[in-house]
Amino acid sequence: MATTSENDDIRPAVTVIGLGEMGSALAGAFLDGGHPTTVWNRTPEKADALVAKGAVRAATVREAVAASPLVVVNVKGNTAAREILEPAGDALAERAVVNLTDGTSAEVGALAGWAARQGAQYLHGQIMTIAPGIGHPDAVVFYGGAKAVYDRFHPALRLLGGRGSLIADDPRAPVLYGMAVHGTMWGTLNGFLHAAALLSSEGIQVSRFLEDATAPVSALLSFLPSIAEAVDRDEHAVEYGALKHHLPSVQDLLQESRARGIDDELPGYTLSLVAEAIDQGHAGDNYSRLVEHFTTPRKRP
Repeated sequence: MATTSENDDIRPAVTVIGLGEMGSALAGAFLDGGHPTTVWNRTPEKADALVAKGAVRAATVREAVAASPLVVVNVKGNTAAREILEPAGDALAERAVVNLTDGTSAEVGALAGWAARQGAQYLHGQIMTIAPGIGHPDAVVFYGGAKAVYDRFHPALRLLGGRGSLIADDPRAPVLYGMAVHGTMWGTLNGFLHAAALLSSEGIQVSRFLEDATAPVSALLSFLPSIAEAVDRDEHAVEYGALKHHLPSVQDLLQESRARGIDDELPGYTLSLVAEAIDQGHAGDNYSRLVEHFTTPRKRP
């Protein structure tokens, strides 16, 4: 049987600061994993359910930070994260701070620098699931920052998502990964909903469309690796599927949308991108060529 000290080394104490929907799920995962868990929230009552499961409620942020070698933060914004952590003072020294708060890469970089000046080791994590998905073996959390923190606390962090991984030593990188996933998601969803409106205007069931078009829709993902490679190499010439072949189809989609009274902003925007690239002499290039539009955006009135 393991001694208390051995067990503590295997399952180090964890502090969770911020007990909203996500923060409560994080604390619950640590508790379920057998970690002594201290919690703190501006509204103390939000800790009641966790305390009933065995968590310790800290009276102050300083007390919460001092209670554990691993401090996990999940609050509304990085400005709030810093404001909450500041009263901890020198208690942050030699603590591992894992910030799971959403925000921009610049905000994360500033917070990481501040934490380092307090003597803390910093790791940023971008959670790619909703609260009920915390703890699932397929849940993804992208981490960036101190490798020593990730390696030391990996067993504990794995409780949050089975597919968590350290992607870079730069704590800002996970933010950009998360935004890239979301940007791809929103672009895909908007395109699909435009398609759904088009189909519905003719009384065609969208679910039936998906059944009949499973193969071509699923194949779309298979194009992403080649597009990624073309962007990374900055080489866009292609033998098949060039922009000149996209143009008529986009024009047809735009015309059909207008004829049916479907909002045409999305296909109109796509047409403007394709037409502009062709006008610039890129008719024989891959769709990847359009990345230049986004890396050097045009000024809008």
